[in-house]
Amino acid sequence: MLSKKIWICVAVLLITSAVGTAAAIEPTSNAITAKAGSIGLKITPEEVISKAIDKVGNVESKLTPEEMIAKDRKKEQKLTPKELLGELIFFDANLSEPKGQACEDCHGKDVGWTGPNEASNVLRGGVYHGANVSRFGNRKPPTIAYSTFAPNFRLDNATTGAFVGGEFWDGRATGEIRGTAAADQATGPFLNPLEMNNPNGDVVVDKVCTSSYVDLFKQVWGSNACDDKKKAFDDIAFSIVAFEASKEVSPFTSKYDAYLDGKVKLTAKEMKGLELFKGKAICDQCHIADLGHDGKHPLFTNFIYGDPGTPRNPQNPFYNETEFNPLGAAYIDPGLAGHIQNDPNLLKYQRINYGKFKVPTLRNVDKRPNETFVKRYMHNGFFSSLQDVVHFYNTRDVLPVCGFSGSEIGKNCWPLPEVALNANPKVGHLGLTDEEEEDIVAFLNTLSDGFVPHK
Repeated sequence: MLSKKIWICVAVLLITSAVGTAAAIEPTSNAITAKAGSIGLKITPEEVISKAIDKVGNVESKLTPEEMIAKDRKKEQKLTPKELLGELIFFDANLSEPKGQACEDCHGKDVGWTGPNEASNVLRGGVYHGANVSRFGNRKPPTIAYSTFAPNFRLDNATTGAFVGGEFWDGRATGEIRGTAAADQATGPFLNPLEMNNPNGDVVVDKVCTSSYVDLFKQVWGSNACDDKKKAFDDIAFSIVAFEASKEVSPFTSKYDAYLDGKVKLTAKEMKGLELFKGKAICDQCHIADLGHDGKHPLFTNFIYGDPGTPRNPQNPFYNETEFNPLGAAYIDPGLAGHIQNDPNLLKYQRINYGKFKVPTLRNVDKRPNETFVKRYMHNGFFSSLQDVVHFYNTRDVLPVCGFSGSEIGKNCWPLPEVALNANPKVGHLGLTDEEEEDIVAFLNTLSDGFVPHK
């Protein structure tokens, strides 16, 4: 048996590998705890390490694609060959540079296909490191569930400068390259130096074409699928999209779906939350909750862009990413504006869209492996609970600005928005009671996939 001290060292190493190696700029434990507590975290870094120690004796190494399928043979039967291929690519940790990072590392099933690493969620505000563990992105990983329903990016209203569609928080995956926004997004992380860090698509193609599942790749895309590398890279994207569109990722199996199908009733609290969601809280102005005209279940997003006035997240490691962020702590995320300002034809809409981000789906918004698991919310991961998010929407413009003696974020004050220029004036003073806030959270809990009605 290893000593407890050795187990602790192993756990700390696991945490370090999960959240990066920027030791030189790492704040002290007390500073982290104070900072974490100030944005509503219910768990301290020490508790995260303790949980890692509890699990360290049962650490499971990454499975090979074949082992993954063998572990869940039923999955192979319910996915088409193209969907299965996309899944194998999605879970393949050999496709990064250096090897070791798969798509699943930022998009885990147990948390609704968003950030699954609790250590990063607690210590880094939900922002994840790349294959090069000293590099960090600038935003929280969005969910890839139901992402294939997003329309292509377009200017929706030339008068108001409103845009709709696209993928990524800023809509930069437009659909212009491969015909759909989801397909354009699928290969973005492969080439991002802050993520999977491959120098070009040819390198990714070479890895797939020498993988253990290359025969399936050729079965799906033809015996000569590896010959044309540009086409092969596109086919990799289309395979991932097929998996993301499958019932494995986007199944419409929440309690709310069962309610819409008349298979279950919502509790009184959940029903009250739904009424508030569609009424007093005006949530459904952006997060559509009703059945579509064609009877299809709602996606809980209208794919537009907005700024709820989210404060900057001081835990974001991108502020210390000097190689890619020369502004350092002075960096301000422009959101959609950073995308459209690169197009001379759209530059005139830059100001009205500064600080706006894509409205995410609320499906699986509270899906977690257990009740204590910490998730992050908003594009920058500022919030660590749905309760805090709802409370912010309710009281953003009611509570004082933080900075006075005795300030407690979310208790008696809120920080100023990172970008106040286009903060949505419709929210921030909703007039909800504490009980009504709880009712809305109860309703949001019904949006997690995997619900099984009682017989």
